[in-house]
Amino acid sequence: MDPGNTVVRLCVQGMTAEAEGRADDARALFRQAWDAATDDYEKCVAAHYLARHQPTPAETLRWNQECLDRADAVGDDRVRGFYASLHANMGSAYRALGDPAAAHRHYVRAAAHIGDVPPGSYRERLVAALAEGEQDALGAVIASLTTISG
Repeated sequence: MDPGNTVVRLCVQGMTAEAEGRADDARALFRQAWDAATDDYEKCVAAHYLARHQPTPAETLRWNQECLDRADAVGDDRVRGFYASLHANMGSAYRALGDPAAAHRHYVRAAAHIGDVPPGSYRERLVAALAEGEQDALGAVIASLTTISG
């Protein structure tokens, strides 16, 4: 990512505010990034951070879906490494909304893209989160099937 890009710069400032515990400032900076974005790539980046600061699971899902839709619209290698995280975020949002089947579908999609994430600590954390989320989502799906058939 280009650190000179206005959207990237605002998101970095937002992440700093987030790390310092200034959630309202972070949310405002991410919203500024969204408002400043001029193409699908920039909208994708801003939506990713906006999704993290929503008041309800439904709004979190909406922004995660916006992010995924924008990544799909970009359609080039700039977003290739994003998909594992984007689908993991969708899975997490669906888990929060109590839809384990949809969560499971997105965790499977995230796992299919994990090879596009560069090796390192971020990838390792993402793999661990996927394993945990997938296990929880699949367990909930199985439990619901057991309840239906039992």
